Amino acid sequence: MRICLIYDCLFPYTIGGGERWYRALAERLAAEGHEVTYLTLRQWDRDVEPDLAGVDVRVVGPRMELYVGGRRRIAPPLVFGLGVLLHLLRHGRRYDVVHTAAFPYFSLLAAALARPLHRYRLVVDWFEVWSRDYWRGYLGRVGGSIGAFVQRLCARVPQHAFCFSRLHAARLHAEGMRSEPQLLTGLYDGSTERPDPAPAQPLVVYAGRHIPEKRVPALVHAFAHVHRQAPELRLAILGDGPERPRVLQAIAQEGLDAVASAPGFVPTEKLEATLAGALCMVLPSSREGYGLVVVEAASNGVPSVVVDAPDNAAVELVDEGANGVVAESVEPEPLAEAILRVRAAGPELRGRTAEWFERNVPRLSLASSLDVVAEAYGGEGGARDDGPRDVAPRPGCR
Repeated sequence: MRICLIYDCLFPYTIGGGERWYRALAERLAAEGHEVTYLTLRQWDRDVEPDLAGVDVRVVGPRMELYVGGRRRIAPPLVFGLGVLLHLLRHGRRYDVVHTAAFPYFSLLAAALARPLHRYRLVVDWFEVWSRDYWRGYLGRVGGSIGAFVQRLCARVPQHAFCFSRLHAARLHAEGMRSEPQLLTGLYDGSTERPDPAPAQPLVVYAGRHIPEKRVPALVHAFAHVHRQAPELRLAILGDGPERPRVLQAIAQEGLDAVASAPGFVPTEKLEATLAGALCMVLPSSREGYGLVVVEAASNGVPSVVVDAPDNAAVELVDEGANGVVAESVEPEPLAEAILRVRAAGPELRGRTAEWFERNVPRLSLASSLDVVAEAYGGEGGARDDGPRDVAPRPGCR
């Protein structure tokens, strides 16, 4: 089968859940003998050739800064969407399946515009579906209204849609999608063995980007309350991003320099070792499309603390008292209370977290989602035989 994957980022040149998903999908499909093309923006120097075995990586737009102040810029999605449209207008007949992320939308609209000419099957991943209120908070009243309109337009494009949480599947249906979105529950790509939890160190850990939606400074303020009641505990805030100066400022403001650290990005080995020994992993986000770090923590028997919020799908991955705690808000007292509940639960909660992981890992594994996607490719309108197609030799990355 000839498959075109479309995403404006490529792991490991940029790092995130979407990047990991599409790289894993590309590698899986290529290993199974499919002909895979990956359309993206350039994120590497011109003398570098991306290492993606068996996959034809096509650059359809220049290297651009995707974010400003932790938020997506509008120019790169427009440029990428135009590049995708031009590619599909010229080469769309090559493909049986075009598989794209919904966000940042213009690549999906491009694939929809070119589809009538080539009749490929259109598959779309909806990692998130934003509410109108969130759009307005993100882009302002006018910009947010435009963003919400474009999202609704994309939802009504005929497609085979995948969602990674019940929250966003329900929202997508409410946006007017005619078909029923299919739920993918697995993005975890690590060991599926039941963990033997290490003894908990007196350490609370955050691991991820420092952007406004993650609300990392709020964790610092909550930890100040925790530290007054549990002075043995320390805080490690791993990762980096535009909010990091505010994180460092909060640490200094709360007088936590001796017990809180924010070293930035750390090597994978250190990240894994730090997480495995943590008392808990705290994810104070207001918005998550999935929350993979919750599963990664559970794979070590480490419970998680997440925060109940309208746009936070990570709460779907926490069973209260089984693999963590859901804080009622990100305010210092409720978030601190949730962390202290994990501390009070002791080793028993680590054991229950290991049991939770063993019980749920079949549905949470990346392999389970890849199986579902591969099956969807073969559905009605998937593979086709409609005569000769453009089969000119294709170079590697350019």
